[in-house]
Amino acid sequence: MNQYRFAWKPVAATVVLAALLWWMTFYLQFGVFWFKIAFSAFVLAVLSFFLQPARLMDFRINWRSIAIGLVSAALLYLLFWAGKTLSTALLPFAGDQIGAIYDKGEGTPQWLIILLLFFITGPCEEIYWRGYLQRQLMVRFGGAGGWLLATLCYAGVHISSGNFMLTAAAGVAGAFWGIMYWRFKDLSPVIISHCIWSTFIFAVMPVP
Repeated sequence: MNQYRFAWKPVAATVVLAALLWWMTFYLQFGVFWFKIAFSAFVLAVLSFFLQPARLMDFRINWRSIAIGLVSAALLYLLFWAGKTLSTALLPFAGDQIGAIYDKGEGTPQWLIILLLFFITGPCEEIYWRGYLQRQLMVRFGGAGGWLLATLCYAGVHISSGNFMLTAAAGVAGAFWGIMYWRFKDLSPVIISHCIWSTFIFAVMPVP
């Protein structure tokens, strides 16, 4: 990662833009939620390509990356299943807030949600949040510092949703994928993990 120089102005500008896009997605009531989040992620991904164009080195699709992506997605799904069980037992508001997350997809065909999550939202989020933002922060602050700051930013933009459970879930997922990227220095298994996990947890097999 040392071939990339840290540039704080574009990094800060993209974080501000991400916060604005997530605010428009979660707080403002117009439009279809799944289209808005896909659009927001796509904008950030395209911007990150322009800011840091040498990206192909981060993608190494092979059987190992596919296996890591599949196993990690399953582990994260089980972690969220356990977290949902524990949180609803301890926090009286948890059930309603988790239900509110799923309600955002109301009225949108399941097949469309699956396509958006798997082919746009999941890949684009990882291209920006881990492939650009975390990589830049790791150049400046080291592995642990970059991972922590990127995780905080990822969780922080979800605060505008006004949903504690969603913000906490984003923090857990962001930390999980951030550790994967830090460990493997390869975006491929992280993208696979995100795409499969989000598709299953939001559309195919929502957490009971």
